[in-house]
Amino acid sequence: MPSMSSSELETLSLLRPASIAAVSWGRNRLDIFGLGTNSSMYHKAWDGRWHPSPTDWEHLGGTFNSPPAAVSWGSNRLDIFGLGTNNSMYHKWWDGRWGPSPSDWEHLGGTFNSAPAAASWGSNRLDIFGLGTNNSMYHKWWDGSNWGPSRTDWEHLGGTFNSAPAVVSWVPNRLDIFGLGTNNSMYHKWWDGSNWGPSRTDWEPLGGTFNSPPAVCSWGANRLDIFGLGTNNGMYHKWWDGSNWGPSRTDWEHLGGTFNSTPTVVSWSRNRIDIFGLGTNNSMYHKWWDGSNWGPSRTDWEHLGGTFTSAPVAESWSDNRLDIFGLGTNNSMYHKAWDGRRWHPSGGDWEHLGGTFRSFGPLRARL
Repeated sequence: MPSMSSSELETLSLLRPASIAAVSWGRNRLDIFGLGTNSSMYHKAWDGRWHPSPTDWEHLGGTFNSPPAAVSWGSNRLDIFGLGTNNSMYHKWWDGRWGPSPSDWEHLGGTFNSAPAAASWGSNRLDIFGLGTNNSMYHKWWDGSNWGPSRTDWEHLGGTFNSAPAVVSWVPNRLDIFGLGTNNSMYHKWWDGSNWGPSRTDWEPLGGTFNSPPAVCSWGANRLDIFGLGTNNGMYHKWWDGSNWGPSRTDWEHLGGTFNSTPTVVSWSRNRIDIFGLGTNNSMYHKWWDGSNWGPSRTDWEHLGGTFTSAPVAESWSDNRLDIFGLGTNNSMYHKAWDGRRWHPSGGDWEHLGGTFRSFGPLRARL
């Protein structure tokens, strides 16, 4: 792969990355994580009301160099990952109480140049990915009994990347991983339950040239939707329908807009997609796919107000439900929700959730 020019690297590095993580393990449940100004992990939960309070946060210890990644594989289960000050991977879990303790973290080894990406394809299953010091992809899994290939070793999956990975699962024993190669083009690898495709260390090229890491979601079996910002910082989209890549294996659909942040995407039901990003004014914008059309149009975006210092994070705990989070200009947490009829607290206003969080700057190694 050809190397990127210094100007291409600079453009990639200037985008605002996500600094927080949000996950849901059940209806009317949200868990949000972020690093305080001391680089330690903090947590807030919603179960019909905010805990420990609307503006307070629970301290979970640790000291981290990367934004967190969070995933849930079952009711009342959470798994959180982040890079410690030695850039090694650390893990904490909730199974009704915090393990290994409220403030301790499990060491999972490795040394990484990117924030982690995590997914679960079934009960008691975890898969974690990150870029090693050679910017190649590495993988670890939990099978319900043991970490593989061991608690501190990692499986090498090849490639050389300029962006942190994105991973999604659309069925048990299926994983799809995406990242930008050294030419800033999109590459893809998959696990089908028996083998890595196209091989354990090879990657499928999907074309395009991007200024942002990928964002990916799945709304059903054998369905993938991938998003990224092109060299004009406009939004581009590709999909897999079970037989073919659309609009083709190497072409991408243009969705308009001009953005200052990496995108985030979520699906709350079959044939439904919602995408969010920060415009050039650092305000939040939104687009949706309803199964037939893009709203408000293929290239227009809905303005949701606010001014933010971090890329958005979105989650859904039910049909027709969306929750979006971001750090305001005071680096405090803000929230907006869609209940199927309207935005809360309003279309342009945001709920203040308190805290002061580390906003991860445009570090190339952390994109």
